[in-house]
Amino acid sequence: MIAIIDYGVGNLFSLKSSFDKIGQKTIVTGDAEEIKKADKIILPGVGAFEDAAKKLRESGLFDLVIEETKSGKPLMGICLGMQLLFDKSFEYGEHEGLGLIPGEIRSIGEVIPKDYKIPHIGWNALNIKKDCPLFKYIKDGDFVYFVHSFYGANCSDSTVATAEYGASLTAAVSKGNIYGCQFHPEKSGEVGLNILRAFCESED
Repeated sequence: MIAIIDYGVGNLFSLKSSFDKIGQKTIVTGDAEEIKKADKIILPGVGAFEDAAKKLRESGLFDLVIEETKSGKPLMGICLGMQLLFDKSFEYGEHEGLGLIPGEIRSIGEVIPKDYKIPHIGWNALNIKKDCPLFKYIKDGDFVYFVHSFYGANCSDSTVATAEYGASLTAAVSKGNIYGCQFHPEKSGEVGLNILRAFCESED
């Protein structure tokens, strides 16, 4: 069973539907006991970092996510959920993250050309940099769907894939049993489904 954490931020329906398509049983929940019983955890998220981190704390799940992953349970953060895995974010201030992936979240405007639109929206090829269990069923150059204005910075040790958008932006990270995708697997067609399928098979 995979627990998709519901803390008031995220497109949970399309994510659950994607797991349904690959025959994987999931539960959308904000209940700590249900999350503890799950084999794996998905941390979704859309919107602003500060608001999401606050809601995660208010739900009582901030520390639980840290405890569960430190016990060895596989976790995947998606989009803003990936950003929350980092030490901190500089999105309209400075905000503390979960501290599970070393690095920080910064505006893509700091590194992309001035004539590029923000947010970055659209399909981009994955440049796979390191072996990662998430890539078991996909290949370098496969396209995935992005919607974001901020990205993971100073995280080269954990970066397993990048995407080009006027600059090389962090697309996926991995550290032990912890994974993160800046793109949306649930909106990335068969490639995205294969990434979710690979996560389901990841070992704790």
